[in-house]
Amino acid sequence: MSTPHRTRTVTVGGVGSPVLDQGPADADEAVVFVHGNPGARADWADLLSRLPSGVRAIALDMPGFGAADAPADFPYDVDGYGRHLGGVLDELGVRRVHLVLHDFGGPWGLSWAARHPGAVRSIVLLNTGSLSGYRWHHWARIWRTRVLGELFMALSFRPLLVRVFRRENPGLSDAHLGRIYDQLAPRTTKRAVLRLYRATPPDWMGRDREALRAIDPPVLVVWGTDDRYLPTVQADRQVETFPSVRVEKLEGRGHWAYLEDPEAVAAHVLPFLAQQVAATE
Repeated sequence: MSTPHRTRTVTVGGVGSPVLDQGPADADEAVVFVHGNPGARADWADLLSRLPSGVRAIALDMPGFGAADAPADFPYDVDGYGRHLGGVLDELGVRRVHLVLHDFGGPWGLSWAARHPGAVRSIVLLNTGSLSGYRWHHWARIWRTRVLGELFMALSFRPLLVRVFRRENPGLSDAHLGRIYDQLAPRTTKRAVLRLYRATPPDWMGRDREALRAIDPPVLVVWGTDDRYLPTVQADRQVETFPSVRVEKLEGRGHWAYLEDPEAVAAHVLPFLAQQVAATE
C-alpha cells in the first residue's frame, strides 16, 4: 500500500539534503534508508512504497549525491557522512532508528551507529556491511589514483559507461542503468566520489567492528551473489561484527539486487522490519 510522503530539505552545518519523509511526522522512531555511490533517495521508492502507513520512513540524498548540496569544504569521508546523517536525524526528531543501507551507505550508516548505540534498533545491509579483509574493486582503484581518476570522470560518456555497467550488472534494466549513470554524471558528484574514495582506506570499512559488536543489534544481510564490486564472502563475514546476524543470499543477483529483484528483496526485508518495529513498541 502506497503511503503519502513529505519532501523537504534539511540543512546541517550549512549543507542541505532533500529528505523524503513518510508515515507519522511526529514519530521518534523511523526506518532510515541510506543510499550508496552513486545513489539518491529515489533508489528506495519501491521499498518505501511497501511499508505500512503507521511506520515512519526516511530516505535522504547525502552530500554530493542526488539533489543534495556539495560544498567544496564538506568532509567527504566516512565520518563526515556519518555526522551529516546524524544531524539530519536530529533535525527530524528521530531518536530510534532501523537502518537500511546499501553500498557506501553501509560505512556511513555504521559509522553513525557505532557512535549512537542507544539509538540503533536494527540494521538491514544490502550488499554492504562491516568489511573484513576487503580490497578495493577495479573502479575504486581508478578513482583513488590521482590524474587517472580525473581522466575517468572526464571521459565517462553515457553510451560507454552504460555499456560497461550493463556487462557488469546484466540483471539491471536499461532504465536503471541509465539512472545510475545520471546519478554519477554531475560534476559535483564526480568530485565527491573522488574525494570520498581517496579519503577512505579499505581497512576503514571495518574499523568500528568492536563498537558494533558491543551493540549487537538484530541484523539482516541480503546479498546478491553476482556482485562485481563486493564479493559474497563479505556477507558471511558479517557475523564477525554482528553476532545476531541473519544472512540471505540471492543467487544470480548483483550489487543492486534491490533494483534487479525488488520482490525477492522485499520478501526478506519487510517481515524483518515489521518484526523489529513491533519489538520496540
